[in-house]
Amino acid sequence: MRIQDIIPLSIRHCLGNYWHLFVAARKKKNLLKKLHGSAVECNICHWQGAHFIDDPWHARTVCPNCGSQVRHRMLVALLDGQSSMTELSEKTIFQGKSVLHFAPERQLRHRIQRASAQYVSTDYDRGDVDLKLNMSAMPSVADASFDVVIACDVLEHVPDDRAAIKELHRILKLNGIAIITAPQKDSPSKTDEDPTITTPEGRLQHFGQKDHLRIYGDDLKERFESAGFSVSVIDASVFPLIIIQRLVLAPPILSTHPLATNQRRFYFAKKS
Repeated sequence: MRIQDIIPLSIRHCLGNYWHLFVAARKKKNLLKKLHGSAVECNICHWQGAHFIDDPWHARTVCPNCGSQVRHRMLVALLDGQSSMTELSEKTIFQGKSVLHFAPERQLRHRIQRASAQYVSTDYDRGDVDLKLNMSAMPSVADASFDVVIACDVLEHVPDDRAAIKELHRILKLNGIAIITAPQKDSPSKTDEDPTITTPEGRLQHFGQKDHLRIYGDDLKERFESAGFSVSVIDASVFPLIIIQRLVLAPPILSTHPLATNQRRFYFAKKS
């Protein structure tokens, strides 16, 4: 008699999920043991080790414990006041403020929620958020509803990003801030986009990921300015070298892939 003839399908699925989680946890434990050390530190989960692990394009940039990437740790370092931009601290940006967080990352979500007076999470199709919104058209959100909007690596997925930027401007209060990141090649002058490229394979080849609709250039700043924002562009250069190296706020080994984002930038777009 076969085991599937004895154990109901629902129980077999539960056992399979448990085994998968058990194996994954054991692999992670073994990996963290191999990376024992104190050369680098994740400022989100506070893991320390010899080095971070690789993502598909960048060596040694991902925390093996919580999965944080350069952009997550850079934002937290800004909020912790570790840069020369002390006006971008957590107290200044979030305390007493209402926040709308698009595609909330688990590495940032709870930190921002604790810091803000009102926190609303949103996504287009996820089920673990407060609101389901299409960033390009948000009629259910009133004008001047939020002090802060966060959208890290979201705009490259939005079909009409210019409409989305105008909507962000509309829903922000006067002097409100949109905190934005997006994948960018190292030094392109203009955004690369082509609406005729619709296949996952074509988008992977041209824009770096199967669900990306563009890869931005230096003109991302101009797109926000044309919608009425004043924009500050922040990169790793605002941090001391010891912080960059300790928290890995820039790839320790630059990627040679032509679409790689070696220099992460945060766009602080203010509605004034």
